[in-house]
Amino acid sequence: MADGPALSPDADLLGKMRSEIELLARHLEVAKAVGTHQPIGIMKLSELLGEPVHRVRYSLHVLEAQGYIAASPAGAVATERTAVLLNGLDDEIAHLIALLQTIRKP
Repeated sequence: MADGPALSPDADLLGKMRSEIELLARHLEVAKAVGTHQPIGIMKLSELLGEPVHRVRYSLHVLEAQGYIAASPAGAVATERTAVLLNGLDDEIAHLIALLQTIRKP
């Protein structure tokens, strides 16, 4: 992640937003890795992404709860919903950037 202004997630609105975006980025990274390396287990994902097991486990939990991945005996696998998410990601990010641009100081 690129470093930005030192914002405390608990202290202000922008810090909270930044924390949520960083969490979303991790969830998306896990979803992409599952899609590429499926079926894949937590330990292998942790090693592959350089993330602690507890963070990978949480991302898998969130992704499974929202239907983006499914558990299998061999490990996590991507669902059709993952492909839809990833295929539309660039457009969705462009929309969010445009929205953020509207709140910038003139």
